[in-house]
Amino acid sequence: MSGFPTVRPRRLRRTATLRRMVRETAPRIDQLIAPLFVRHGSGVVRPIASMPGHAQLSVDMAVREAESLAELGIPAVLLFGIPAHKDALGSENFDPDGIVPRAAAAIKRAVPELIVISDMCCCEYTDHGHCGIINTPQIKYYDERLAEGYLLNDPTLEILGQAAVVHAQAGADIIAPSGMIDGMVARIRTALDLAGLHQTAIMSYAAKFASSFYGPFRDAAESPPGFGDRSEYQMDPANRREAMREVTLDVEEGADILMVKPALAYLDIIRQVRDRFELPLAAYQVSGEYSMVKAAAEKGWIDERRVALESLTAIARAGADMIITYWARDAARWLRG
Repeated sequence: MSGFPTVRPRRLRRTATLRRMVRETAPRIDQLIAPLFVRHGSGVVRPIASMPGHAQLSVDMAVREAESLAELGIPAVLLFGIPAHKDALGSENFDPDGIVPRAAAAIKRAVPELIVISDMCCCEYTDHGHCGIINTPQIKYYDERLAEGYLLNDPTLEILGQAAVVHAQAGADIIAPSGMIDGMVARIRTALDLAGLHQTAIMSYAAKFASSFYGPFRDAAESPPGFGDRSEYQMDPANRREAMREVTLDVEEGADILMVKPALAYLDIIRQVRDRFELPLAAYQVSGEYSMVKAAAEKGWIDERRVALESLTAIARAGADMIITYWARDAARWLRG
């Protein structure tokens, strides 16, 4: 028996029950956040071609979906709005009668225990599809020292602060600024506090990368940029040290929850943020991650359930406390089952 192994890790892999007993990480329903796309109208369920299983919903249908998600034990939804009208400033974003304030109020009335998170960005609301105010001679914020088409940082902060107050007053529990605009957390925190909304939390997209995985989302939110791309303000995918600097700034500005987006291609960033900072950490499993698996599963190349749960496990293992995922409904059923 010389040299024969006495240490046999396979002993604890022999049966499903043994594997379950020693499993180190498993995603939990309590971690899941479900994105919802809401639009004006009544009885609207408009399927999103690039994201099978998801649709743009009118407020009444979003309420039904929220009730169903809550019954499954999912604790939160993240709202994205498709406005009735788009303009250079994204005016519907800060309109109290806008689509997200309407949806937030309706969902909180129907399911008060469900946490409503409002994605706070301008891209869905602007006619140019960028995440803030673009420098053009037609707007009052025009700065001739800067190139036309440049995203104006500080005027955009004004819009974000105003919109955050409107959404919170409508019922949003958490404001989630996603545009990677410098100073967005501090400006929103100040606006909320001045409005007496001290209990409204901020979940910052602290490290959001200019990723190629967002394509299906832009179809879902009807928000592709009208020119160029968003590399001018979202982070370079190659930069890890810069991500830590961005996260540090948001912590100092008063963020309550941090986020890394996307998730699977940035597990190293999630791990490093988890190791360095004590705040709760979210990760966004984005539309491209979802749609690629869906497409491969439809062709029979992979098992959707196993791949989805494996990817959620990887995100949790990397250190995420919360996972925004388009599999939230399905994952809750799988985990319950």
